[in-house]
Amino acid sequence: MNATPLIEAIAAVVGSDGLLVGAAAAPYCKDWRGRYVGTAIAVVFPADTQQVSAVVKLCADNNISIVPQGGNTSLCGASVPLADGTKQVVVNLSRMNCIRNVDATDYTMTVEAGCKLASLYEAAEQANRLFPLGLTAIAPHCEIGGNLSTNAGGIGVLRYGSARDMVLGLEVVLPDGRIWNGLRRLRKDNTGYDLKHLFVGAEGTLGIITAAVLKLHPRPRSVATACIAVRDPAAAVALLAHLRATCGDKITGFEIISRSCLDLVFRHIPDTQEPFAARHEWVVITQLADVLESPLDAALSAALEMFEEGVVEYTVTADKDQAERWWTLRKNIAEAQKAEGISIKHDIAVPVSRVAEFIAQASAALREDYAGIRIVAFGHMGDGNIHYNISMLDAAKNDDFIERCEHDVNRIVYGVVAKLDGSISAEHGLGQLKRGEIAHYKDPLELELMRGIKRTLDPQGLMNPGKVL
Repeated sequence: MNATPLIEAIAAVVGSDGLLVGAAAAPYCKDWRGRYVGTAIAVVFPADTQQVSAVVKLCADNNISIVPQGGNTSLCGASVPLADGTKQVVVNLSRMNCIRNVDATDYTMTVEAGCKLASLYEAAEQANRLFPLGLTAIAPHCEIGGNLSTNAGGIGVLRYGSARDMVLGLEVVLPDGRIWNGLRRLRKDNTGYDLKHLFVGAEGTLGIITAAVLKLHPRPRSVATACIAVRDPAAAVALLAHLRATCGDKITGFEIISRSCLDLVFRHIPDTQEPFAARHEWVVITQLADVLESPLDAALSAALEMFEEGVVEYTVTADKDQAERWWTLRKNIAEAQKAEGISIKHDIAVPVSRVAEFIAQASAALREDYAGIRIVAFGHMGDGNIHYNISMLDAAKNDDFIERCEHDVNRIVYGVVAKLDGSISAEHGLGQLKRGEIAHYKDPLELELMRGIKRTLDPQGLMNPGKVL
């Protein structure tokens, strides 16, 4: 079947309003960062799981590759087609945005893959519950199917875990079009392999997640936030250990921000300002939350008063607006970087105790080899996940720097990560960006097992080709 009959067959499934071709499809073939641009026969917008199944079966029968897509906010090029001439159809799930069920007693919600994260927050709040997947810059745009496919993390991992920890069940369209209905709400089910975990974090290479059962939590009634200037990342690591010992599981987030991040935010994001009268090189934002009405600001202040080594100054508040002004600095770092220009991005994880070592060793090695660079380091210190991005201070030199030096910069950064027993991808996935890199750092047996799973579920190799493996 050539492209025209295939498009006609797909249109018969989804309707003319569920299909884009030609120039109209182009915006869905470019990634959020503007780094990857591919081509697709068509972009398809199915309205339900049966339509997804029918479209996937048509593609499989005609040996056409399939690119699952949600909000297209991938930072590693996983959600856009390749630019190598492969015949591909993008299956965008944005029309599948129904919240099928919210069960406040079970503490679960069953949702379709196209639901925006913001709508899940709202639905949980209406049931007096919390859905805690706390992303930052892309939260208004991202969709839960993509969050699950990349095992998104965010600012709440320290307390609530990553996306994988928030899933009880999945509905998945397999690469041959069959539908696996695993939408179970059970907290315990020990009946063999837990198949849902194959698809969470697989970046659409094993199937298309169409719906999920998600865990909810009690809504906090008390919240306190602190903005803390620290001497260096080592002081932040020690402070985190102290707060965990004194405040326990009330800590919902612990984020570190470097001066370079703040400078970019102040330059590109309106209505932002320094959190302190003085400029500091490193700032931490941490938050406590509890379902009981208790004076958490007093508890947080007391804990900080007990810790003197490496804390320069701090402010604690229970005021929501004040806290949001601080969180705005953290949430807009990615947007500010995008405005500044493209960078060599790293989304790494090391043991929490070794975060300071990573930042020190990687920064020293890079500055020894490259003059005039900007290192933007920030992220989820509470779970050892640091976003570590390199560009030139002079933006006019950036494109040339990235073209000439990206490979060697990656070798330096990932070499330090490997030495510290870390991972080259903490929450953004591999996509196209790190598909080649992973072979240098993953155990060969792990890669062999992953390829075996891929061959079993997707023997034709049609599901999101060129990503992950």
